[in-house]
Amino acid sequence: MTTPSARQRILSGMQPTNDSLSIGNYIGAMTQWVSLQDDFDAFYMVADLHALTVNPDPDKLRERTRRTLAQYLAGGVDPERSTLFLQSHVPAHAELSWLLSCHTGFGELSRMTQFKDKAAKQGTETATAGLFSYPVLMAADILLYDAARVPVGEDQRQHLELTRNLAERMNSRYGADTFVVPEPHIVKAVAKIYDLQQPTQKMSKSEVGKGTIWLLDDPAKAAKKIKSAVTDAGTDITYDPVNKPGISNLLTIFAYLTDRTISDLEHEFEGQQYGHLKVALADVVAEFLTEFQTKVHTFLDDRAQLDAILRVGAHKAGDVAQDTLRRVNDRLGLLLSGEQA
Repeated sequence: MTTPSARQRILSGMQPTNDSLSIGNYIGAMTQWVSLQDDFDAFYMVADLHALTVNPDPDKLRERTRRTLAQYLAGGVDPERSTLFLQSHVPAHAELSWLLSCHTGFGELSRMTQFKDKAAKQGTETATAGLFSYPVLMAADILLYDAARVPVGEDQRQHLELTRNLAERMNSRYGADTFVVPEPHIVKAVAKIYDLQQPTQKMSKSEVGKGTIWLLDDPAKAAKKIKSAVTDAGTDITYDPVNKPGISNLLTIFAYLTDRTISDLEHEFEGQQYGHLKVALADVVAEFLTEFQTKVHTFLDDRAQLDAILRVGAHKAGDVAQDTLRRVNDRLGLLLSGEQA
């Protein structure tokens, strides 16, 4: 294990935009977060400010925020080894976002693929300024903590590049050590989980349907989704993402939930039908969800413990954030308050 003083800082988070995270979130992100806790100074947030871009119902947002936090904890994020906090509990996120927005070009934001896609769906006239400037707040999230590395998927690479560009731009204008320029942290072993009904598309974090397994799904319902998953032509149970995307996706889920290799699973199911794999995986998923949900509800039933974890996390994150904000304010020529000086 790396000593704390030598550890690079890493930051990541997810939005509380649904009642539950998906099994894709668990395999593709949370398992990675857990493994990073010992080797990095890990900061993990619930990105509740980002969730405001879809104008959620306030009561639902509060409940979903607690549920997301409880799922982080149930998934193995340890507040003793990581800094776990809510984005909105650290006001410096919004403050730094404004400072960065004054150095971000309108054209840069206009070229962001996610904004163009979402604006096209809901109409440019109704798309909010918050949705447009979302990448700037994301840059503030990262730069605020001097994060050296950021776990990112393909859908966030463009936003991370903007973050890097802003950091380099401000370092050039205000001093080379104004910001740490973050690098993407890519873990080759982390799998991408695909939709059960459309196995060439990433498992959705927002669509309601038979293609997504939610971590808080009824286990029997989740098992049924597995049994009705789309498969491929032929009968061989082999890992071939190009020609057998459906079976390959099921094998990937099976391997991660049982800590087995795909080759081991291919050998076990050699000569068997697709249905045998589905039934076995349905049982594995149901068992995993039952155990996971027991942990989640243990945390949700103890709101005092959740609040205590968030207080500690907000204090730890806030201390780091204020140091960065003080440095940036000074570089930009803003007079520091008595508390900041």
